[in-house]
Amino acid sequence: MKVAFFSSKSYDKEYFNLHNQEGKHDLTFFEVSLNPDTIELTNGYEAICVFVNDKVDAQAIERLSENGVKIIALRCAGYNNIDLKAAHEKDIKVVRVPAYSPEAVAEHAVALIMTLNRKIHKAFNRVREGNFSIEKLTGFNLYKKTVGVIGTGKIGIAFCNIMLGFGCKIIAYDPYEADGLKEKGIQYTSLDELLEKSDIISLHCPLTPKTQHLLNNEAFTKMKEGVMIINTSRGALIKTSDAIEALKKRKIGYLGVDVYEEEEKLFFRDLSEYLIQDEILLRLIGFPNVLITAHQGFLTQEALTQISTTTLNNITSFEKGEPLENEVKWENPD
Repeated sequence: MKVAFFSSKSYDKEYFNLHNQEGKHDLTFFEVSLNPDTIELTNGYEAICVFVNDKVDAQAIERLSENGVKIIALRCAGYNNIDLKAAHEKDIKVVRVPAYSPEAVAEHAVALIMTLNRKIHKAFNRVREGNFSIEKLTGFNLYKKTVGVIGTGKIGIAFCNIMLGFGCKIIAYDPYEADGLKEKGIQYTSLDELLEKSDIISLHCPLTPKTQHLLNNEAFTKMKEGVMIINTSRGALIKTSDAIEALKKRKIGYLGVDVYEEEEKLFFRDLSEYLIQDEILLRLIGFPNVLITAHQGFLTQEALTQISTTTLNNITSFEKGEPLENEVKWENPD
């Protein structure tokens, strides 16, 4: 099957070509994102493969259908950038990678915690400049701290297991409780109780209309003074403008994010020679207690292997007319 990849990077080409055994599929990689200006590139392809910031709205679906696209393969778990209703109406299948090394993202969340807490990034820069002072690098012990985990899917569970190893007390919020966590001493609470009691809050839930701006002014007022907030899920879970106000008031003591709600035009690109126009992001970067990485939580060898093999298997199953194990279906609210 001919497959057009959008927003592709060198690692996409490397791993997808490696696992495209015997050249089963004809893969074409476009570095550009899928948007109204690039959608004509899909002409002649039965399948497209997109990533988190490709725009696949109703208008795009209409054009994809006209161009003969039969299946949209997401090489990620989230699908909030796809208009599922429009895809359903045009009989275009949507598949995803529901889990790709959950440990990769969970470990990155822990890396953000440790770096922010012990100020590793600041110490690194100091030593490179010959400054061996440890003034103002004081952190805190993770041992016995209360860590609130919002979302206990596979990534959330992996994160819980790591933090248990630090000797933390874990409390969690999720409408669907995960089997086995309670036996490990993890307590499920209401969202309000989690916000009030946590020293560290880590987000591991999907972006939906209900979770958009889950952390906003109202939520920040319920938190402890100096709370640490970590987000490796989706940027719009946090209302960034409200987070900036909470940082200014020192309600948020540390903020570590691998995602940003307006990342579409920024992340996965080298903009070092350009003037960044996003005033909110520039304000965030200016805080000494904020650490931002550019959506790299998934970027491990193991995760890339799982992403490529699962995506290619999804496309192969469609081509053979087999049941689609990882299909994302539109659910009629009526």
